[in-house]
Amino acid sequence: MPFRIAKTFTVESGHLLTKHPGACRFPHGHSRTVEIVISADALDERDMVCDYKAIKQTVSDFVHRFDHSIALNTSDPHYGDYREAYGDRVVPFEREDPTSEAIAKMIFDHIKQALINASRNPIDPLYPVRRSVRLERVRVTETASTWAEYFE
Repeated sequence: MPFRIAKTFTVESGHLLTKHPGACRFPHGHSRTVEIVISADALDERDMVCDYKAIKQTVSDFVHRFDHSIALNTSDPHYGDYREAYGDRVVPFEREDPTSEAIAKMIFDHIKQALINASRNPIDPLYPVRRSVRLERVRVTETASTWAEYFE
């Protein structure tokens, strides 16, 4: 039975859903919680799956890219205007709406690769990431009563 740990981050982010029939097609924001669940079959020499600091060092820059940003479908007719006005504060989603499901998958895909990279080239040798550590899932809350998650 594997051991699991979780690390959460909170970001304030906006989006609009071009395919939505209701009010969500207009720009709006959420206080999102991003929960990352990591597992391993055995504990390391410190009796941990992975130090929480290693997780933070590995993933926080990418997750915080969503903080005070707006996520947009690149097919939105106003995408170019937003990008010109707000630069890297616009998080592009290639021809898909930035739903919580799509955000969870984007974060999962990035973190999965970031953990592999950190296991090969530690960011800080005091806080290594073992190759046996696995990303289980990413959960993104949108409101106090709604969330979406992605896992493989």
